[in-house]
Amino acid sequence: MPTKGLIQGDDGVMRCWWSGPHEDYQAYHDHEWGMPMVDDHRLFEKICLEGFQSGLSWLTILRKREGFRRAFAGFEFERVARFNRRSVERMLADPSIVRHRGKIESTINNAKRACALVEERGSLAAYFWSFEPTPASRPRRMTQAALKKLTSTPESTALSKDLRQRGWTFVGPTTVYAFMQAMGLVNDHLEGCSRRDPVEARRRALSRPA
Repeated sequence: MPTKGLIQGDDGVMRCWWSGPHEDYQAYHDHEWGMPMVDDHRLFEKICLEGFQSGLSWLTILRKREGFRRAFAGFEFERVARFNRRSVERMLADPSIVRHRGKIESTINNAKRACALVEERGSLAAYFWSFEPTPASRPRRMTQAALKKLTSTPESTALSKDLRQRGWTFVGPTTVYAFMQAMGLVNDHLEGCSRRDPVEARRRALSRPA
């Protein structure tokens, strides 16, 4: 592993080690990962794609993301909730996505659950952000060693349990924590990463959805 979990790209930018040498992965690290998100459709997209990632690399999913967006109506869960058996068969024949019947059917199921959750809580954002960890529960310094211990947390476990009680699938604690990392409910950019301070500033400025 690189020293302290940081790597310097050809552009001179210091990044978390996992961004690697791939330009598309670096762009995801620099412009998306950890930025706080309150858009319901993007939140739904990410938690579904984290489910699709199970057993695969995120780079594989990232490179198929546009295919997923076409197949799942831009992850507008109100539309996905109306998908049927014919929709499933269509997607199983679509090479631009991961053709896994269980995960496809899970996304349709979760879209229906998302609609019910919005009716109850007003928005997915209000629901998901209610599980944001308190500052006291977070590591004092986000080092590579600290991050490697955070495959799941009490908050991701609680969110996973609540989602499953509501009928969601492919939402285990590790999957849910990866979702929380990506959507900015936590800031897991390492100390010294060029993105840690900008992400933290965006988190401080965010008006949490009620």
